[in-house]
Amino acid sequence: MTTAALEPRAGRRCHNALNSLHATHYFAPELGAELGALGVTSPRAVNFAVRAAALGPVGPGVVTATFYNYKYELVARHVPAVWETAAPAQVLAARARAVDASLRRLLGAEAVACPEMAEAAGLALRAAEACSRGGRPLYAAHADLPVPEEPHLAYWHATTLLREHRGDGHLAALIAAGLDGLEAVVTHTATGKGMTPKWVFGTRGWSQQDWDAATGRLRERGLLDGQGELTERGVALREEVEHRTDLLDRAPYEHLGAAGVARLTELARVFAGAALAAGAFPADLVGKR
Repeated sequence: MTTAALEPRAGRRCHNALNSLHATHYFAPELGAELGALGVTSPRAVNFAVRAAALGPVGPGVVTATFYNYKYELVARHVPAVWETAAPAQVLAARARAVDASLRRLLGAEAVACPEMAEAAGLALRAAEACSRGGRPLYAAHADLPVPEEPHLAYWHATTLLREHRGDGHLAALIAAGLDGLEAVVTHTATGKGMTPKWVFGTRGWSQQDWDAATGRLRERGLLDGQGELTERGVALREEVEHRTDLLDRAPYEHLGAAGVARLTELARVFAGAALAAGAFPADLVGKR
């Protein structure tokens, strides 16, 4: 193990590149096709099932708690009913098939089989060795799953571990900042880096009325101005949330070391860039409008 000092945001930059590839499968047609073959046809049910399956046949309360920014009523329309259609083990197997097919489509056969993919998998898995289970339910559930043998699937599995590890810590930072699930989304969207309201309404179950109410609460706290933009206080709070998240997520990147993090970030950006260029995400997914 190495304890080489890292530049303060090196772990965050590495995670962002890793997460970009992980997130592609949520928008891949292969995922809908695989879950559809099991009888799960609602896009919302697909989303809840594939991410929560590692937790077992949990109910809507657990999913809402661990996902954080989804409206409970939306979750409850699909969970736990989805487990009556497809058991978690079936969902996990379908997810793996979808990831395999989508990565081959987005990256190409040559990239999937290249030495750099195996190198990236090794680095990411090494980083994940230092992740901790305590207080991190989504990470802990995925950490109990076996590591796939094929390098591109092992790499995707490692990106999932690192994504959920950071995500679980991020929720702790949001709670400490006094931001509920929707307020967290509204402030993230206001940075220009989060989902547009259209996608929030379509995927998270919130309405315009809910959004307006959350915006009003944030204005009362001095975090948003009259135009829905972040105030200086709002910018500072979002920066504090990310800083707290960095601190809670520092272990895997310190374990990997500065040179390893730099190399993993380089490789992750190449793979994520290829997926983005191949149209992995909707054009209107991110932004303020």
